[in-house]
Amino acid sequence: MERTKPKAVFMAFGTKGDVYPLAAIAAAFACDKKQYDVMLITHSAHEGLSPHLAEKHVQYCPISSPPVLSADQNNDPEGKAESSFFLQKREVTRDHRQECYSLIERIFGDGPSLDGDHIVINFFALEGWSLAELFCVRCIVAAPYAVPYSAPATFERQFQRELPLLYKYLIDAPSGKVCWKDVIHWMWPLFTESWGSWRNDELHLSLHPFTDPVTGIPTWHDRPQSPLVMYGFSKEVVEWPAYWPSKVQVCGFWFLPTEWQFTCKKCREISVYDSSRHQYARDDLCPSHLKLQNFIKTKPIFIGLSSIGSMGFIKDPYAFICVLQTVLSTANYKFILFTAGYEPLESMIRTIAAEASFEEKNWSEDCVPLCNGRLLCFSGSIPYGWLFPKCDAVIHHGGSGTTAAALKAGTPQVVCPFMLDQFYWAERMYWLGVSPKPLSRNHLLPDKNDDRSVQEAARVLSLAIHDALSSTVKARAAEIAERILPEDGISEAIKYLKEELGLN
Repeated sequence: MERTKPKAVFMAFGTKGDVYPLAAIAAAFACDKKQYDVMLITHSAHEGLSPHLAEKHVQYCPISSPPVLSADQNNDPEGKAESSFFLQKREVTRDHRQECYSLIERIFGDGPSLDGDHIVINFFALEGWSLAELFCVRCIVAAPYAVPYSAPATFERQFQRELPLLYKYLIDAPSGKVCWKDVIHWMWPLFTESWGSWRNDELHLSLHPFTDPVTGIPTWHDRPQSPLVMYGFSKEVVEWPAYWPSKVQVCGFWFLPTEWQFTCKKCREISVYDSSRHQYARDDLCPSHLKLQNFIKTKPIFIGLSSIGSMGFIKDPYAFICVLQTVLSTANYKFILFTAGYEPLESMIRTIAAEASFEEKNWSEDCVPLCNGRLLCFSGSIPYGWLFPKCDAVIHHGGSGTTAAALKAGTPQVVCPFMLDQFYWAERMYWLGVSPKPLSRNHLLPDKNDDRSVQEAARVLSLAIHDALSSTVKARAAEIAERILPEDGISEAIKYLKEELGLN
């Protein structure tokens, strides 16, 4: 039977910070436009989204590839692990792209596309661009941060030399049509060999976008529109350069629905968020987490590194805990550490706790106290929007979601970046005055577990916390929070999406 409902596919790959914001937009779009069939394609590792999406009538479509791949270089002087890693990456990429193709074919391959059909992708789901071209549907980009990579310095010169006609086609593009600004801003990877060979060999498309698959000549007769790019951050926080393409829209931060952020169902039922008043109707957790709630009332300092552990950066969990213990031995702080389900860290915490004399009375299973109860290690999850306003400071890795939540809470930050956009956010928070100078990773995660390394890391971390708790940083954090409070990034994203699709 010929289908009558258009389809909206959201394709997002990467860690939770890369995927969950797009899932939130998919859920909001499904609620706003019930005439659509809405789907989210992402890693099977994010299966926790499935019940939340089902409640909003969004179909969860899993891909078996992992969110991240990490190579273990330890004890590998000959570089064999690196060679094995690249081989594994090539195989995973091949299977990942084949799964993406099979899913999109199943979704859109049942007949002619409808006007409203579209695919929304993040920057780690560039497969979606070529698959949208193959099945003749519109492609839109949505990302919670600016492009985390830039074109090599020689890219434009090489492009101009090897593809002179296509370069002229993009440089001379009329207003509103795809142009060189689009390419240099985010599309440039699609013109590299990695994507070109897949487009040509597997999808039977042209080697390069916007060219004829037979002649390789630019499609002068059918110039596509400049693609919509939506960013999930605040104009109050990120500069909006004039050299960005005209179709870039900055929405405000994309905060997740509150109910998605509790691992404890009872806590979720109690702490209902009142969106009209921008606060929680009840400031309580469930009886099983009463000790956690009381600990939070002491205004602890939050520490969380999200997916950094699973990416292979926490090489010595014991050294990390030793740094925190050393800081607590010299200052009157309390820490709440979110372990993010990283098993080597959680295992080490349980081992240390078993050897300590401090008794764990009336604590829930996901809470392990160390340092005589001054360091609380929590393996579950509660909303940052609920937690961060109750913390003195937030120590984190510079992920876009954690950064946004700390900004909204008006809580000072200490940022230790590890990769990609995390370095941008770390520098930006320092520039805004809501955090001290970014930490180097060895000042939070020493490579060596010796006294000298641990003491030096603890010294630097202590100084950073001291600076973050200064009256100047606190005032600046409160000022930024006041500015972004009225923003509703998800609603803005839906507005721009509907405008692009002609649905208003």
